[in-house]
This record gives sequence, structure tokens and C-alpha cells, in this order.
Amino acid sequence: MSEETENQSATNSEMPEQIVREAPVKEAPASAVIMPPRGTQPHGAQSRGGQSRGGQSRGGQGQGGYRGRGRGQAPVEEESSGLTEKVVHINRCSKVVKGGRRFSFAALVVVGDESGKVGVGYGKAKEVPDCIRKGTEQAQANMVDISLKGDTIPHEVIGEHDGGRVLLRPASEGTGVIAGGGVRAVLEACGVKNVLSKSLRSNNPGAMVFATLDALRQLRTAEQIKEIRKA
Repeated sequence: MSEETENQSATNSEMPEQIVREAPVKEAPASAVIMPPRGTQPHGAQSRGGQSRGGQSRGGQGQGGYRGRGRGQAPVEEESSGLTEKVVHINRCSKVVKGGRRFSFAALVVVGDESGKVGVGYGKAKEVPDCIRKGTEQAQANMVDISLKGDTIPHEVIGEHDGGRVLLRPASEGTGVIAGGGVRAVLEACGVKNVLSKSLRSNNPGAMVFATLDALRQLRTAEQIKEIRKA
């Protein structure tokens, strides 16, 4: 080994070890804005699926909201002040204006005491609860007395209104209400529990309801017919 190599190794062994110092971490000032991690939203932010421009949710009654009751759905039944209220159909109408669309609703409501009195109302408003309330008030004001024979009707009858035509026949005890849609709503609100029915023409809810009401108004018991003949 040469003298230069020995001198170099001796110099390396005498050098002190280097001390590694970490730089101090600077704290963020109190006024600094801390950004949230990706995939999250800051507090108070509004998501795309939240509220629309009008302040109502897209799935609510605002733009593109409530679409009314479709065909084949059972009427909504409510009881208040001893009367049975049934919402047969809710129709939505839209009007295209400069700023977008304006919606209005119309509700067909049947009200009865299940003891021979029934009424039909048709309310219109900008909101669904208001149109149901108007329809209920109109139905209560238009209630009529129906002549029944126990839990069924006294005789066969046919009712007509516009394009609707409904046939009603009395049935024995235990048969039940063989009807659907608006016809069933009117018969149950009136108090009929055993009856046979058939829609002969239009299946429009309004036409069927008013045709059923027309048929019920034509009913007469045997005693009423005798009094009419005597007079």
C-alpha cells in the first residue's frame, strides 16, 4: 500500500460524523384558507341534485315536479269530521312561458258519510294541497241523498255523463263492491257494500265518477215508487 492511500484513510477516520438537522415546520397563519380534500363539499355548498332555481327540489312540486296520479292507482282515502274523503284523480297542467313552465293542478274528490249521502267536487289551484281542499269543500256543498236498500241498491240502473256510461246492479250479501277506479270510490263513500258494476264507455275518471253519481240519483225504493204512483 502506498503512502498516499494510508494518509487518505487516516484523514477519513479522523473526520467527525455529520449531524443531519430537520428544517423547522412553519405553521399556517390563522387567516389562511384550508381547502377541503377532493370528493367533498365545503359546508353550506349546494349540490347539483339539491334545490332548483325556484328554491324547490327537482322532485317536489316545482319545475318538473309532481306529476299527478297515474291510471290504475287506488284513491287516497282520508277521514275528517265523520266524512270519508277520497281523492280519485289529480291532473297536472303545464303552461310554457318566457321564464320556463308554470304548473297548475286539479283534484277530483269524492266525499260521503257511508250512510246514503255522497258528493263530488273538482278543485283547481297552483298547489296540490290547495286543489284537494277546494275539491273537498265543493264536494261537501254538493252532497245528495241516495236511496239504498240495506247494503246494496234497490234495482238495476244506468247512469250517463258526457262519454261515460256506468251500469249498476244489486248483489246479494257477501258479494262486495265489484267496481274499480272512480266508480268504487263513489259507491264506498255512499255506503254501498254489495253491488255489481260495469263501465260501458269512457274510462275517463271524471266521466265515470259523474256517471255513477247520475245512476245513484235515479234510484228509488219500493215505498217511494208507490207514493209517486198514488200522487
